[in-house]
Amino acid sequence: MRIASKRLQKELAELRLNGPPVGTEIIKADDLQTWVFSVEVLGESVYKGEKFALRFRFPDAYPMESPEVVFLTTDGWSAPAHGHIYTNGHICASILANEWSPVLHATSVLLTIQSMLASSKKKEHPPDNDRYVKKAPISPKDTHWAFHDDDV
Repeated sequence: MRIASKRLQKELAELRLNGPPVGTEIIKADDLQTWVFSVEVLGESVYKGEKFALRFRFPDAYPMESPEVVFLTTDGWSAPAHGHIYTNGHICASILANEWSPVLHATSVLLTIQSMLASSKKKEHPPDNDRYVKKAPISPKDTHWAFHDDDV
């Protein structure tokens, strides 16, 4: 956890000093294992005026391994209706799986999620939402994602 701790301490210090990306806020970052951010899409979008909460859980192998990132679906929060986001909060995004790189960081993920939401033309759940949610593992990192649709 030593590398992860040093990296996360540095990221958190930068986030506190410079702030997270515009449209996001730190809700909770009391330790180096779990952080929660609010996310709002900037500009005109189908999500205008809506806020969502993203939870990051950092593994011991971070940054060599991606964080677990999910939309919160408790305490009054809900996941956005989006073609790559399931109602249980799991996100089908290659940056959180096979395209993760140690040069990425929490800010990279926040910007990616904002961009993904901003480019959405309509609010809809993935076509296999009900089936996936019914059988989904607790962590989306235990899912074998198939990345085949960049148009959502």
